[in-house]
Amino acid sequence: MTAKQAGKDILFGSFAGMVAEVFEYPFDLAKVRLQAQVLSPASSTTIHFNGPMHCLSHTWKEEGLRGLYRGLPAPIVGSMAETAALFLAYSTFQNMIRSFSSSGPLSNSAPLSIPQLTLAAAGAGFVTSFVLTPIELVKCKMQVQMLNFHPPTAPGRIPRRPVPPLPSSARSYHTGRAYTVPPPATVEALRPPGPIALIRSIIDSYGVRGLWLGHTGTLVRETGGTAAWFMAKEWVARKLVARRIRNSPYETASDGTRAPRTAANTELLPWESAFSGALAGAFGALIFYPADTVKSAIQTEEELRPRTGPLKPLSSSFLGTFRLMWMKHGLKGLYAGCGMTVARAVPSSGIIFVVYDGLTAYFS
Repeated sequence: MTAKQAGKDILFGSFAGMVAEVFEYPFDLAKVRLQAQVLSPASSTTIHFNGPMHCLSHTWKEEGLRGLYRGLPAPIVGSMAETAALFLAYSTFQNMIRSFSSSGPLSNSAPLSIPQLTLAAAGAGFVTSFVLTPIELVKCKMQVQMLNFHPPTAPGRIPRRPVPPLPSSARSYHTGRAYTVPPPATVEALRPPGPIALIRSIIDSYGVRGLWLGHTGTLVRETGGTAAWFMAKEWVARKLVARRIRNSPYETASDGTRAPRTAANTELLPWESAFSGALAGAFGALIFYPADTVKSAIQTEEELRPRTGPLKPLSSSFLGTFRLMWMKHGLKGLYAGCGMTVARAVPSSGIIFVVYDGLTAYFS
């Protein structure tokens, strides 16, 4: 792959990911909150949602537009990095498969088979999962941190965690001397931490490896889901192109000459990119969804299910959390928020492929 080709994949993928993320973010927030509450204990201070629409309406009422887009900067950057890395890795793995093809090296214009494209997509998803896990960790923590805050005093305001009442006097733990505590009114309410503060807190508590909490779930979801995503998109797109060729086997050039249409010289129309991408988004999101649910539960455990006693190392395993979810809620719990995810994946995936395919065709 040349530097120019790599640059195009990075630029086009980044732009496509950014556009799609702005559109889908409120739905992703609802999905994460529904997933996170599966194992969280019910309490009077934590809202439990009945479904995606209840989650969205409650968030709008209590937190306003800012609440629906809480934590957006991190996933904007993450989506740009993820989509760019995904398309770059996908193209790289395709070129590797062409180079090591059993029938001899293939040219860059030679189409790969569906199994070969699926293998390239799985490799791309595997690589991208390492980039994505820290970004999703911060995003998920920010999306659920408001659930442990008391409701705001006015609609549309971001709630603040109330400061516990302090005694008027106390004794120093070290000296035993009494001292006066400032009245509660002078103590500033705590604000929920932002992305930089969260990253610093994670590293301080667990080291750099703590940023990859829940990576097994991300790896399973991205490897399998990306393979299913690209495979479904290519299969549907090829069927649409083949149908168009059957209906119109010849293409008329500007000079009036007619040439036979082939899969190699027939580009996808925008609606074909959108349709095939939309179906692929639904398929890719649905098939490996339980891995995403387990990942979200692990990444939000500290916010919604805090441990008592001294700080423990990262001990929640993927299989252990999966078994606990299965025993408590069965298949329904593992697919919590799935309808919202599929509903947002359909237009989001269509947008990504329309933007990426359109930019690729325009600048080719």
